[in-house]
Amino acid sequence: MITESKLNATDAVIADTVLAGDYYMKVVKAGQTMRIVDLEGNQAADTLFYSAADPSERYSAMDTIREQGNVFLTTGTVLMSNECNPMLEIVADTCGRHDTLGGACATESNTVRYDLEKRCMHACRDSWMLAVAENENFGMTKRDITHNINFFMNVPVTADGGLTFADGISAPGKYVELKAAMDVIVLVSNCPQLNNPCNAYNPTPVEVLIWD
Repeated sequence: MITESKLNATDAVIADTVLAGDYYMKVVKAGQTMRIVDLEGNQAADTLFYSAADPSERYSAMDTIREQGNVFLTTGTVLMSNECNPMLEIVADTCGRHDTLGGACATESNTVRYDLEKRCMHACRDSWMLAVAENENFGMTKRDITHNINFFMNVPVTADGGLTFADGISAPGKYVELKAAMDVIVLVSNCPQLNNPCNAYNPTPVEVLIWD
């Protein structure tokens, strides 16, 4: 559901630009609101959420889909943890829907979807692995890389129950805004994928804003 935010970007306490292929890893406190902005359009932001108190509690696609009865995420969606606790709520969304089924690109999936020679290309799982290695203070390892959300990515469900990757439905300046119900670690891989036509084979930056 398309819902505009009432927050003003100039009032944000944090404003970070995340380059294509880079990662973003910070804590968003309970009560704070985070906005992810698709600056140039159709850029997937593959995102993981963890409890800052105990990262073994993390975003669960299964629990979120079950509780809301919908495979797509948009305004009003409450992101649930694997312990069935509310983590964040989407409070504004100008894109319309976001994917939580398609997963993240990896060297292995690149070879399956594209070509064996694509295996060496950078992927979102690589960004996450680098993030946990460079941020040891969070106490996370590759075992903590689980379900993710693909903000701004269009992954329709086919009539026979399969998934297909389609042209993007986002556009420059579209955003999704989430309010934290607990202290959460936010880990974003700004997708570096050069093989997916949804972004015209041109990965672009996203912006992360946070308000108290």
